[in-house]
Amino acid sequence: MKDIRKVLTIAGSDPSGGAGIQADIKTITAHKMYAMNISTALTVQNTMGIRDTFVIPPDFIAEQIDAIYDDIRPDAVKIGMVANDTIVHTIAEKLREKDAKNIVLDPVIASTSGCDLITSDTLFAMVDELLPLVDIVTPNLPETAAITGVAITDEDSMLKAAKVLTERFPIAVLIKGGHLVESADDLLYADGKARWYKQARIDNKNTHGTGCALSTAIACGLAAGKPLTIAVEDAKAYITGAIRAGLDIGKGRGPLLHMWEYM
Repeated sequence: MKDIRKVLTIAGSDPSGGAGIQADIKTITAHKMYAMNISTALTVQNTMGIRDTFVIPPDFIAEQIDAIYDDIRPDAVKIGMVANDTIVHTIAEKLREKDAKNIVLDPVIASTSGCDLITSDTLFAMVDELLPLVDIVTPNLPETAAITGVAITDEDSMLKAAKVLTERFPIAVLIKGGHLVESADDLLYADGKARWYKQARIDNKNTHGTGCALSTAIACGLAAGKPLTIAVEDAKAYITGAIRAGLDIGKGRGPLLHMWEYM
């Protein structure tokens, strides 16, 4: 068999399969790539919310990163939930040591159900230690506001926040507009240029793990060697299809159909 692209996800675990590393593995597989994962936390959750979290010790996370890079070097890395500032430091230190490439950060602050997942100290550590390492960060509107301090209510404030962020760090930012009132437009801001991905809101309440899957799909595009704009465009198309597929399982906000293209 020919060589296959390899993508590593570093994130929390969702036993119900809709978000976290489970969603990431499904997304990577849907892109016909080889999925690897490092768990930062084990959660007790389902479509109705998170009940409890067990944080993986940082030393064990470091050992997992060593084990992967000693054997199967990833072509891209996606970072999702990081439970505390010590884990942030561990991940940043190890990725610098390994000279990791094509890093996508989904700065998870709260779950789809509204449960806070990190403290302010962890957010500050994420900004200081992870943002300088990544190629692209994919915050939603509340996450963008928390990172930049810019109150976001419309597309003008999205653009302002993107400029604030990229003036501080030489990275690309994809601000997700799912929390906008009149649309769900996303903004990609990279190299001083803004590109809007216009999207009408899809009538589907089941969006559990959407951010996880989108950031991972972008990582897959980068792993395949696609330019960033194409990687984002393709990831957006993938997520749109997964939402439109209309999977409806669970009693709360259900997951996407990650394998929609094969159903």
